[in-house]
Amino acid sequence: MSTKHSIAAAKFVANKKQAAWHNETLWMVRAKRDKMSKDIPEWEQLRDLACNIKLYSNSHLEELLQEFEKNATANGAIVHWAKDAKEHNEIVLGILRDHDVKHFVKSKSMLAEECELNPFLIEKGIEVVETDLGERILQLMDVPPSHIVLPAIHIKREQVGELFEEKLGTEKGNSDPTYLTRAARKHLRDKFLNAEASMTGANFAVASTGDIVVCTNEGNADMGTSCPKIHIAIMGMEKIVPDQESLGVFTRLLARSATGQPVTSYTSHYRKPREGGEFHIIIVDNGRSKILGQPDHIKTLNCIRCGACMNTCPVYRRSGGYSYTYFIPGPIGINLGMLYSATEYFDNLSACSLCLSCSHVCPVKVDLGEQIYRWRQEMDKIGKASKEKKVMSAGMKFLMERPILFNSALWMSPVVNVLPRFIKYNFLNEWGKGRELPEFAKESFNEMWKKNKVK
Repeated sequence: MSTKHSIAAAKFVANKKQAAWHNETLWMVRAKRDKMSKDIPEWEQLRDLACNIKLYSNSHLEELLQEFEKNATANGAIVHWAKDAKEHNEIVLGILRDHDVKHFVKSKSMLAEECELNPFLIEKGIEVVETDLGERILQLMDVPPSHIVLPAIHIKREQVGELFEEKLGTEKGNSDPTYLTRAARKHLRDKFLNAEASMTGANFAVASTGDIVVCTNEGNADMGTSCPKIHIAIMGMEKIVPDQESLGVFTRLLARSATGQPVTSYTSHYRKPREGGEFHIIIVDNGRSKILGQPDHIKTLNCIRCGACMNTCPVYRRSGGYSYTYFIPGPIGINLGMLYSATEYFDNLSACSLCLSCSHVCPVKVDLGEQIYRWRQEMDKIGKASKEKKVMSAGMKFLMERPILFNSALWMSPVVNVLPRFIKYNFLNEWGKGRELPEFAKESFNEMWKKNKVK
């Protein structure tokens, strides 16, 4: 049975050169992560510690968030609480309207994507400009990100050159990365200088100090907050960490896991408003508290959005981000989508080989592959199990519960090796559309065991 993911993935792999390039590029990032992790003897201890800090933080959210609010307010920030995406968007709009903001710059935020903030504000007549280079490219193309850290990883520089010719008036046929970067910098400088308000996300929020911490490589978050006097920082409530000692654990893990760097180029702490300005912090739930009540999936809240699970995933690397129906792709996106709406995003569960590579590389030890396996056991309960697979499973159960029948099938199986191809590969064999059957051994393991076992 084809799923939405498999249909979209087929379109992606049809361009073999692009699919191969996408796979190799992301695997290179995974290899850089491996090298970085091996340079730190205590890497596994850091992962254990990060996992435990997250589990502690998420089980003490009420007290930590209240401590954060108290300290942030004492620093001069204005703290807002949003129960869902709608409330989040209305709070942002209210702040912008209170200050008659028409030009708004923002750095990369997956929470803003989650809440669909950009189209909401644009519809209200506010110019919203993404300042992360990858995000700006995608905004000019009017397409969403395909990766949570490398949003435009699927776009080749030649495509960017053509886009900038059309949108920014750059030289025809010039796709030199340095030239294009300078053109983007010139284009964005005007946006920074004329913006009346800025937004950042939050990689972490420190309860003991009231700090918002943002990690970037381009410095666009700092540029965005340097000119306008209004700064809005948005954070999912799971971004909280107890103190700066805890923060140090995560900053050692984040960049190494995400891009294979020792640390991001900029790790910015925002604590107070600019002189004569305002600093607004919006703490968002949007379903996160619901996850706390699901013990099998609570570790999903550990995620620090590094993207390591995507870089290692053999399915994501070979099928691209747009083959997933949830706005976050890859292993973490499969799980988040199921937690958001299992009946809407169940088809993404097929996009997993259960190799568990995602679980092994996750810096905060989210059991991503194991959770996907558990979700698959729930498919029948929500009425989304494949009828074909149910029939096949029932047939296998029937066969394996009858040793005589099972052994007879094993004895006869080598016959398949000599059957004409049209009998083995036809419309009934969905599995065989992209795969070749292995050759059946003439001697089964059972027969070999009986013949060679020591008495």
